[in-house]
Amino acid sequence: MKVAILGAGAFGTALAVTLARSGAEVGLWTRDPDHAAAIRREGANTRRLPGVDLPESVSVSAEIDDFGGAPIQLLAMPMQQMAGFLAAHRGALDGKAVVACAKGIDLATARGPTAIIAATCPHSAAAVLTGPSFAGDIARGLPTALTLACADDAEGKALQDALATPALRLYRTTDTVGAELGGALKNVVAIAAGVVIGAQLGDSARAALMTRGFAEMNRLAQALGAKAETLAGLSGLGDLVLTCTSMQSRNFRFGHALGAGEAFDPTITVEGSATAKAVSVLAERHRIDMPIATMVAALVDRRITVEEAISALLARPLKKE
Repeated sequence: MKVAILGAGAFGTALAVTLARSGAEVGLWTRDPDHAAAIRREGANTRRLPGVDLPESVSVSAEIDDFGGAPIQLLAMPMQQMAGFLAAHRGALDGKAVVACAKGIDLATARGPTAIIAATCPHSAAAVLTGPSFAGDIARGLPTALTLACADDAEGKALQDALATPALRLYRTTDTVGAELGGALKNVVAIAAGVVIGAQLGDSARAALMTRGFAEMNRLAQALGAKAETLAGLSGLGDLVLTCTSMQSRNFRFGHALGAGEAFDPTITVEGSATAKAVSVLAERHRIDMPIATMVAALVDRRITVEEAISALLARPLKKE
């Protein structure tokens, strides 16, 4: 079984490691030739996933055509880069099974990854791999469970069989909208949870924030056609719990820095920042009340302060749960 992983960040590298260990023929692509050369020379992706050796069977290249023969193509890149990448490489990808490993909503179109894949590569089986996971855990072989969503259940079953490993358990669904929105929206709530802890508001406040944030996730997702049970699964609630409670989450760390009034490394991708802006547009378009997401978008844009955001949320009218 051949698999191409397009994107040599931490998550893409971790997938390469676990799939190669289970016997797959894996190709790992990075857009930077110097980065590819460094990975081959060092036998590890020290820039993105230090301390993890790459199996010798993993091929690394900056030439995407080197992996054109792989029937499964995993897009392990930030959500906001995906549309441009697909447009530039549709010839190499169309007709293959294309699996997005990004969590977010495209800021320009307010679409999720499978819709973008389907629009650009109409002859491809479009899927998304999402759920509660940290790259380091996957790379170390620690037990991890993810959701694999594909509208075509037969294609989804084939991908599930191909991509599952002894330590990486995959559950499949045909609800691509629910899986995508769960993975995207939880990043927004994770930023808010980080703000709560960074501002020293306490664990009780974080629990309340997570609960009300999950209610917002459900409101928007179901309005867009998702199933409630998908949001209650790994790609929704499971991922929400993980990213709202660990400093390994970039979104949580970003929110923590906002809440504490500290600087944050601008080179680190924080998908929840762009997602919050896209969610605000969707919420207004569908007339859905999403105060937490709206406040996160305003915080990211520096339109309000942390203190103003907290006061605004606490001053909202009392209502039934």
